[in-house]
Amino acid sequence: MNLQQLEDELWEAADDLRANSKLTAAEYAMPVLGLIFLRHAANRFRAYLPDIEAAIPAKMPAAQREEVIKLGFQGKAAVYLPEAARFERIASLPQDASVGEAIDAAMDAVEAEYPVLQGALPRGYAGFEPELLARLVKIFDRPALQTATGDVFGRIYEYFLNKFAMTGAQEGGEFFTPPSLVRLIVNVIEPDHGIVLDPACGSAGMFVQTGHFIEDARHAQANDTVTFHGQEKSDTNTKLARMNLVVHGLDASNIGQGNTFYDQAEHLIGQCDFVMANPPFNVDGVDTKRITKQLAPQTPDEQAADLGGGPYRLPFGLPGTNAKTGAISNANSLWIQYFYSYLNGSGRAGFVMASSASDAGNKDRDIRAQLVRTGHVDVMVAIGPKFFYTRSLPCTLWFFDKGKPADLQDQVLMVDARSIYHVVSTRSHVFTEEQLANLTTITWLYRGEHAKFTALVARYQQQVAHWLAELPARLRADTRTLRQLALKLQRFARYTNVNTELLPPLPAEPPPTPAQQAELAQRRTALQATLDAWKADLAQALADTSATQTLAALQAQAAQARAAIAAANLATHAGQTALQTTLEALAPALKAAGKTLEARHKRALALLDAADKMWRARTGSKASKAWHGAALRQLRRALQPADAKKSEDPTVRDRVLEAPKQAAYFIAQVHWLHSRFPHGTFENVPGLCKAVTVEDIEANDWSLTPGRYVGVAAAQDDGDEDAFAAQLREIHEELAELNDKAVALAARITGNLEGLLG
Repeated sequence: MNLQQLEDELWEAADDLRANSKLTAAEYAMPVLGLIFLRHAANRFRAYLPDIEAAIPAKMPAAQREEVIKLGFQGKAAVYLPEAARFERIASLPQDASVGEAIDAAMDAVEAEYPVLQGALPRGYAGFEPELLARLVKIFDRPALQTATGDVFGRIYEYFLNKFAMTGAQEGGEFFTPPSLVRLIVNVIEPDHGIVLDPACGSAGMFVQTGHFIEDARHAQANDTVTFHGQEKSDTNTKLARMNLVVHGLDASNIGQGNTFYDQAEHLIGQCDFVMANPPFNVDGVDTKRITKQLAPQTPDEQAADLGGGPYRLPFGLPGTNAKTGAISNANSLWIQYFYSYLNGSGRAGFVMASSASDAGNKDRDIRAQLVRTGHVDVMVAIGPKFFYTRSLPCTLWFFDKGKPADLQDQVLMVDARSIYHVVSTRSHVFTEEQLANLTTITWLYRGEHAKFTALVARYQQQVAHWLAELPARLRADTRTLRQLALKLQRFARYTNVNTELLPPLPAEPPPTPAQQAELAQRRTALQATLDAWKADLAQALADTSATQTLAALQAQAAQARAAIAAANLATHAGQTALQTTLEALAPALKAAGKTLEARHKRALALLDAADKMWRARTGSKASKAWHGAALRQLRRALQPADAKKSEDPTVRDRVLEAPKQAAYFIAQVHWLHSRFPHGTFENVPGLCKAVTVEDIEANDWSLTPGRYVGVAAAQDDGDEDAFAAQLREIHEELAELNDKAVALAARITGNLEGLLG
């Protein structure tokens, strides 16, 4: 499901609540999130259920069968749902049933199965108007939400925070980190064992993505390899985190409530294998007196006098304080030290931080200097704006590695990813799967993990082979559709007669007047001219073989490229480089094929539209063998794009365009990597990445802002026309949005003036 579709579905539910409920936003927020929990739990339950049921004998008694299903969900990344808690059962209740009581019973049933959720799931659904609640259930049972995957729970939570301005909504990013950033953090630190801590865990998105990583990359279950520890200051948010973990089949027993500034979880200091977090940015007002006990001795005298009062979470000192209040003026440096201190001797950390923290001066700079001198700052990644749904600010990802090899101790990898993104809308950017992989590859090469780079390039080139193999069948289906349309249009041309099909004869009685006869003759002449011109266009289109020749040539080139891929040694960088030369020679033909296909679709649809216009305007015979309306509508549909908002399946047109586009896309991904790292080893790439020394950082006033080091990128042709088109589309959409706001503002000013002037 795309973002816009998700928002449309949810806003309809929100609008219903705003218009028809007696409850306030604060009162209905948790019940709605409870419905989302049941919906998401049902999605994951259904994803695993078929395989579990397939192993159960068909004649097993129902009660015993349910127990076997329950056992089958142990160790799965999903929650077992008792019959009473399955969303489809609630959605199918008759109108006279008490839906509110049924949902309360569903929550009871889930908590009975999972004691860790005791008190976390909302109740009180009987407080909703029955008809409104029934409508909400139906909205959340629509196909778009039935098929939603990923961390939709956290994403939807953020949506409701933003739309209804609940308590804490102004801190949007505090509770939900965009999946793109979470995945990049996970890819870089690779949390696959031991203790994983998030001391600002929000709705537990970091842990959910860690579970996905362990399952996908390590082919194991997270509960078998890691222990999650999370802390949140709000009781509501700890409930949300537990709900999110349980729905993904993850252990939620170590999610606790506490203000991390003051509740320091001493038993975890120096013990964590991985720390991941998205803390609230630029917090002020932290009570200095309450955190001084966390401060490690700074001077030799203090260190000599220290009698083992640690463990300490602030090894590098306190940041600046507000001169008037004495409170910490900005807590960013507190968080940074916390994340560092929780790590054990070989631990890794990855976290999101305000961009300003990389350059902050005074005491923050001194803290940063000490941190860099440890040799444990691993990677810094600058992220552009619009990744946070509720924020447009850029940010920086920080990475620590206390187990960094000796040859990298004096270096920090700087990555400027501000120009890398995919446009979802004017207010939302994400990383594509390939952008995430390519950014992660930079860290692999920096660490000397060249085999991973080679494996990724091989995967991309194998994807090219896959899409080239798809091309012939999809082209045949497209050509077959166009031929069927051509036959229908030829039939229309053959049997359509202006006198019998398009115009009625004048009645014999009363005799037509000369003026009527003249008018009919004039119409007949005009219609005949239109029909003749259309027939000429049809004949010209049928005789034009240029598209057929272009596509035939493409198929021949594609077959040669597939043979080259099959023969290439994809296990070596040299073999991949040689193959890429062949594939890049094919790329222009793939892009041209897309334009050719779209042009012939456009031409065919224009002929169909013109014929349809003549037929709809007819005043003659209402029945004719010249026009097959239902078949023509079906053919038109096949040659048009599917409507994503309606969750329509891809059409013939979509499928045939997808094959060359995807093949060209994966060729471009290898080009992106090879053009920057031509030898398959790490290199400093202007505008993208640079390994800088501690001396370099000291010379730059201990700044950890990547843009200060990587320089400006040389102009490169990555062949990504889609990215350019997306940027143009984003600019156009933003301009349209500003224009709309300007019109609304002008109308408001006019109204105010009229009111003032009477």
